[in-house]
Order: sequence, then structure tokens, then C-alpha cells
Amino acid sequence: QVVASGGGSVQPGGSLRLSCVASGFTLKHYAVGWFRQAPGKEREGVSCISGVDDGKTVYADSVKGRFTISRDIAKNTVFLHMTVLKPEDTAVYHCTADPERTAEAMCGNPQDYWGQGTQVTVSS
Repeated sequence: QVVASGGGSVQPGGSLRLSCVASGFTLKHYAVGWFRQAPGKEREGVSCISGVDDGKTVYADSVKGRFTISRDIAKNTVFLHMTVLKPEDTAVYHCTADPERTAEAMCGNPQDYWGQGTQVTVSS
């Protein structure tokens, strides 16, 4: 399983780093996606990264230039570093690992993924 953590409350313009830690399997060969859902809104693929054999990354247009997805193979973890946070980034964020799909396929099908999430609140 994978567990997301690192959420919190920040002011606009602030930063947070979310962690997606895997247990029971080696994460590096899996594509990993970060998804979010705000009340009353559809689930969105925020950012996804393919397994290490490919390593491709995908970002939603709404977060390009502000969010960065990365892997720490030794820690069996994928991070989502979020900067210049905006109130519209407020949502529950969760991560999922997929051994079959690419990053593009994961982020293109957010409705197929859900899991334990962490709340991110951006407010002044």
C-alpha cells in the first residue's frame, strides 16, 4: 500500500511537500500519481511520474511551474513539492501506484484512482 502525508494549512504563496510512502513492495518500477479533489469539484490528476525505466513526468496545467514530482528510491517514496500555493489548490490530495500504466495514462484517468488522502488548505 501507499500512504500520503504532509498536508497542512498554509497562506497563499506558501509551500508544502507531500510524501507518498510505499510499504510491502518496491515503488520504483511503478507509476505514481498524485490526485486531488475539492468539495463540489471533480477529481483531478495533479502530477504523475512513470516508473524509473521511463521516468516521464506529467503535470496538470493548473500546477505547471509551481509543483514538482520526484522520487527518492532509497526511501521508497515519491514526493510532490508544491510552491506558490493558491486558494484553489485547497483539496484532499492522495497518491496511488500503478504497475501497468504510464504517467500519462494515470493522470488522464483520475476517476480510476482513490485512496487515503491528506488535506491541503490554502487560506489567508
